[in-house]
Amino acid sequence: MDGGPPGGEPPLNVLGETLASCSCEPMTGFYRDGCCNTGPDDFGLHVICARVTADFLAFSKARGNDLSTPRPEFGFPGLQPGDQWCLCALRWREALDAGCAPQVVLAATHRNALAAVSLEDLRRHALDAH
Repeated sequence: MDGGPPGGEPPLNVLGETLASCSCEPMTGFYRDGCCNTGPDDFGLHVICARVTADFLAFSKARGNDLSTPRPEFGFPGLQPGDQWCLCALRWREALDAGCAPQVVLAATHRNALAAVSLEDLRRHALDAH
């Protein structure tokens, strides 16, 4: 897996371009750097930049990952519909199969997402026109 935390070569997105920022409000990313960077310690592969919806947040909570409840002890404000967040690739695919996958930002989705989901599926849910 490539594209670890900042410091080396710039990571690439699913379009083969330099990975764009996903969100700094709220601050996202496995490394909490605003980008969907990944590395060998990111076992969840948090590489898909998605704009979450109420349906997706309910789906994720039902699957055991409550993203909407604030957790101040971890500096996590809780997500609201419309927030952008680096999602685990397999959770996004699971939501896709369940019919509630949120839209994605291709420019901010790490190319390692392609190990779990197809570019075609990502393009069908893209917010940015590529």
